[in-house]
Amino acid sequence: MKLLKGAWVYRAGGFEKADVLIEGARFSRIGTDLSIPQGAETIDLRGYCLIPGFADVHVHFREPGFFYKETIASGSRAAARGGYTCVCTMPNLNPAPDSLANLQPQLNAIQLRARVHVIPYGTMTRNQMGKGECADYRELMPYVAGFSDDGRGVQEEETMRRCMLKIAEVNGIAAAHCEVNGLLGGGYIHDGDYARANGHPGIPSASEYQMVERDLRLAKETGCRYHVCHVSCKESVAMIRRAKDQGVDVTCETAPHYLALNDWDISDDGRFKMNPPIRSMDDQQALLDGIRDGTIDMIATDHAPHTLAEKSKGLKGSLMGVVGLETAFPVLYTKLVKTGIIPMEKLMDLMIDAPRRRFPLPGGSIEAGAAADFAVLDTQTEYTIDPSDFATQGRSTPFEGWKVSGRTVMTVIGGETVYQQKEEK
Repeated sequence: MKLLKGAWVYRAGGFEKADVLIEGARFSRIGTDLSIPQGAETIDLRGYCLIPGFADVHVHFREPGFFYKETIASGSRAAARGGYTCVCTMPNLNPAPDSLANLQPQLNAIQLRARVHVIPYGTMTRNQMGKGECADYRELMPYVAGFSDDGRGVQEEETMRRCMLKIAEVNGIAAAHCEVNGLLGGGYIHDGDYARANGHPGIPSASEYQMVERDLRLAKETGCRYHVCHVSCKESVAMIRRAKDQGVDVTCETAPHYLALNDWDISDDGRFKMNPPIRSMDDQQALLDGIRDGTIDMIATDHAPHTLAEKSKGLKGSLMGVVGLETAFPVLYTKLVKTGIIPMEKLMDLMIDAPRRRFPLPGGSIEAGAAADFAVLDTQTEYTIDPSDFATQGRSTPFEGWKVSGRTVMTVIGGETVYQQKEEK
């Protein structure tokens, strides 16, 4: 039995100062000045925020198939350290989870080694090829958050239509990586002023928004629940806003690096290379407007670990992808909340509530009888982001060296502590 005293507790969309009693694996009572039950451990949380734990609908844990980059164990440690109690793993794995048999190795690893709730995606197409046959959605549906070929855009319209129709039959979610291969032109950063000034071939925004436009039309036609992954450009934001006004069943996410940076903040370093790329100042502003007006529903990290060797070859030679679970909240709190761009309650909705409104994810509630999944945040202490301290196997982050506030001091799943700051060196 634990009594958490005096925290600012996030519940029902706002913060209130309260005590929280935990008995076993569940919250028991929430109120002010709760008496201390006999035998209870008392934890003084005055000055801290107590939240149900963040949820990230877009991470890459690389297991099975690519253990040298990340594992379920290391990725879920990073999630716990970042204040996440639930994450959804993308299916670019080996084997690709296009059937229950191919999903099973990941389910086994999750059961044995995950520190937080890990909900996988199934693929959209067989072998996650972005073309050809649809995966077995009905067989996978009870075990997955949705269906995606993340890392590949489904290039053929008829294939995407067929996938959406079949996903709609099982009431699933199609989560799309929107990228028209024919428009990439060998680019590896945003096709903007920085790329042209420094001699880098660029990726045009059209490679994203043309597929977003197509998929929104197909979602309206098929009635499929549609989710746009890692939105990065202003045209996509405008299209999604119009589609929502027209009643299309669409949600979308963006990532911290698109909100906190634009292409003039980057340098010729692999830690600034991801897909889609960090785009222009105008795109950054459109994304900020989109989170304020509700067009962008949630923030996901697209946590994508690679080895040091894979990320140490500059913008041209490095693989695409950066880590983000351990930096998301501090960067967003420092960059958006402390500067007054959005209130703390809005950030909590983007990182806690909205993902759970859309996807079938556990947790999200601090109420009597609910599972005692939560994180404790210190929003006062300033520190410098140092990748050498990360729990993830990846070390590549565009936020290396940033001074930030907002640190997870404890993460608990089912009443059991899975991360505690005092255990760090």
